[in-house]
Amino acid sequence: MKKIDNSIKITGMIIAAVIVLALIFIISANISFEDKKTINSQGEAVISVMPDIVVINFAVETTGNTSKEAKDENAEIVTDAVDSLMGLGFERKDIETLNFNIYEEFDWTEDGRESLGFKATHNIRVKFDAESQPELGPIVDAGVDAGALLRYINFELSPELESKYKAQALELAGNDARLKANAIVSGVGGQLGKLVSVSETNFEYQPWRAYGGDDMMEAGVAVNDFKESTSIQIGEREITGRISVVYEIR
Repeated sequence: MKKIDNSIKITGMIIAAVIVLALIFIISANISFEDKKTINSQGEAVISVMPDIVVINFAVETTGNTSKEAKDENAEIVTDAVDSLMGLGFERKDIETLNFNIYEEFDWTEDGRESLGFKATHNIRVKFDAESQPELGPIVDAGVDAGALLRYINFELSPELESKYKAQALELAGNDARLKANAIVSGVGGQLGKLVSVSETNFEYQPWRAYGGDDMMEAGVAVNDFKESTSIQIGEREITGRISVVYEIR
């Protein structure tokens, strides 16, 4: 009988312990998941910046009855363009080949294909500090007057400036988000509590592309499109920072 009584006691103690643990879990769960009054606010900031890097892309396109003919004419134009750019103070290492290609072109008909000759393309790029070369027109003219096409001009931020401006934009966006949240909560008679969470929703920056002073077409600009010296000015551009924040409401 004593063994049975002891077993009953032990079983009762186990059941009581399980019940206590369950109560503790329920109470703590209610505390942890208790609904808190919060407000979500979006902040945005737009700042004006001055690009410090310029990238100019030239394309040299030539045709010939043979691949050698197209290649040789292409090489002559590229050499003239590079020499002209070096005459403005650039070093050879500053002028980079992006791609080079020679291929045969065809006219396709119902009867088959007819060769139109060979085409050689050579894209070169010059990248430089905007402060060291404030006059962009002579650089464009140097390539175009040599027989190249102007593909595009990019105004960019160096990695250092991009990081600096990103920090500024996001900081201002945070201030904007807090002001909005505080205004809304104050308007309904509450008080803004502690910050619950914050996340970056967007930082808008990419190189700004221009096709020259006269909005030249993307396909390129031929040499005879430049009647006079080209005038291209670097101006301020805008970047945007956006964040999302959550505050408690007291």
